[in-house]
Amino acid sequence: MDLYQHFRPEEKPFIDEIAGWAEEVKTRYIPKRSDFLDPRQQDIVKAVIGDDSETIISFSGGSEHAERKRMLLLPPYYQSEDEDHGLTLFELNYPRKFNSIDHRDLLGALMGLGLKREKFGDLLFKDGQVQLVAAKEIASYVQLNLTEVGSSPVELEEAPLQDILVVPETWSEQGGTVSSLRLDAVLSEVYRLSRAKITPFIRKGYVKVNWKTVEQPSYSLRTGDYLSFRGKGRSKLLAVEGPTRKGKQRITIGFPD
Repeated sequence: MDLYQHFRPEEKPFIDEIAGWAEEVKTRYIPKRSDFLDPRQQDIVKAVIGDDSETIISFSGGSEHAERKRMLLLPPYYQSEDEDHGLTLFELNYPRKFNSIDHRDLLGALMGLGLKREKFGDLLFKDGQVQLVAAKEIASYVQLNLTEVGSSPVELEEAPLQDILVVPETWSEQGGTVSSLRLDAVLSEVYRLSRAKITPFIRKGYVKVNWKTVEQPSYSLRTGDYLSFRGKGRSKLLAVEGPTRKGKQRITIGFPD
């Protein structure tokens, strides 16, 4: 069976990379560690490597609730330790009385350091407390150079991983019907907006599928796709359950509570 038939063409390079890593682990008996992977990439890793008895997959992003995680791919005899995932937790010290920091500000400041998004895990916010998870290999650089977020001066203090903020995310489900699995049709059902109103937002880059901006309203979705609509929130296409009597598709959508 062709492995690629289950995935999109644009996911092929990542599939090839993971398959190559698995082969290297099996032939050279060495562990491999990835950058931070989003949930879609984690799903692909599990699907590509599956239950291969010659490798062990381990994911960690600092807590069981982490969204973005680093993967360890190991020979079966290898005994891994928590530090093998290469995570550093930082607490942001800033004048909370006078300033606030949100996700967009922090992500923008991190990208301004010239580093890839894949070098950072979750950005965590709770009651004014702000933390970020970074790859250990770039942690010193980030701590030295991240001195301002938005209009606020900041100082990064390394914290033990057991002190990571726990911000669990739970999902609820909703059923619906769509005329097709086009992006504009599904978003119209999910957010209860007409396709005519949805389309300009898609074309302006407001919508992401699996963390990638998609500007084509006709883009075809698949089961398992993660959706993000700026200003409206996130969702996931959990299932496509077959046609109705009128020829529409029954779908199940998940929403974070």
